[in-house]
Amino acid sequence: EPNSGKLLVDGIDIFNKKNFQFLLSWRSSIANVSQSIYLSDNTIYENIAFGLNLKDINTDLVKECARQANIAEHIEKYPLNYRTIIGERGIKLSGGQRQRLGIARALYHKKNILFLDEATSALDTKTESKIMKTINQLDEKITIVMIAHRLSTLDNFDRIIKVENGK
Repeated sequence: EPNSGKLLVDGIDIFNKKNFQFLLSWRSSIANVSQSIYLSDNTIYENIAFGLNLKDINTDLVKECARQANIAEHIEKYPLNYRTIIGERGIKLSGGQRQRLGIARALYHKKNILFLDEATSALDTKTESKIMKTINQLDEKITIVMIAHRLSTLDNFDRIIKVENGK
């Protein structure tokens, strides 16, 4: 909640107590991929479809999102594929692999707003390029907010806001 002013979404103050349902709805439309991805000591399959019961997980969608996040080929090298346990916080994976799983998770849940907070920072340039190609091909109805230090990552974005010296 802002210390001063208002946060308006479609002209509605989302922190106005009368708009509590709107706030919940707005929050549920957002997927976030940060530098530090939370991964549970579970299977890759369950980490991509995080928060769902096993019976509710769409296997084909998990695989498609892994492909889009450029991690499917790596997953499919494991003897147990998507059923591989990745350890607490994904300890058995590299930083780049954890970030790609986070991106796959965000894609799986098909949200309208996608926040990417340095989500490609642990990736090599080639992998980052492939993932950015996927992100640039997402449905135009998805709003993507990306925080990045490498300006080349933002080449295909409609609007770039540069923050420098606190301004």
